[in-house]
Amino acid sequence: MAYCDWGLDETNKKYHDEEWGVPLHDDRGQFEFLMMEVMQCGLSWNLMMKKREIFRSCFDNFDYDTIAGYDENDIERIMNTEGMIRSRRKIEAVIHNARCFQKIREEFGSFSAWLWAFSDGKTILYTGHNQGDIPVSNGLSDKVSKELKKRGFKYLGTITVYSHLQACGIINDHGDECPCYKKIVENYPTVCKRRYLEKR
Repeated sequence: MAYCDWGLDETNKKYHDEEWGVPLHDDRGQFEFLMMEVMQCGLSWNLMMKKREIFRSCFDNFDYDTIAGYDENDIERIMNTEGMIRSRRKIEAVIHNARCFQKIREEFGSFSAWLWAFSDGKTILYTGHNQGDIPVSNGLSDKVSKELKKRGFKYLGTITVYSHLQACGIINDHGDECPCYKKIVENYPTVCKRRYLEKR
């Protein structure tokens, strides 16, 4: 296959080609990806992509410092936005997570620096993943999820975190026949790991 088996429409193809799996070291981008995963819980990713611009409008383009200062008026504003997912718990989680995100930045300088330290700054190539043998979570996502929960983050279990690690490029799960796989391997530092050594 020329591309990963996503059944790509134009929006998802653009996301796949330009964003998914490309190593991301920008904190605003990290926060956006993470919070889209939060909003996605129980729903489809296709829906998230369709509503992405609504999310950006509701959450000040995912500016975590601005979101951390949201109050009840902002929650009501977001809840009443046409086309928005009207889950008060998820909206409150995004605001809460913005405050937790700030604390990691205060301690480590940036969220990206903290997160990438789990892979020593390299994109991980797991044996078999490039052939489509991809899990929904693994030992690394367990570890990161546990650390995020310890720091107060909500809606970020191990499966959700694994999806984020794929999206932000810490794990390269493009198929080896996908042009994006080669582009990432040739342009960014990588490390190969055997799946069975990834302790759960």
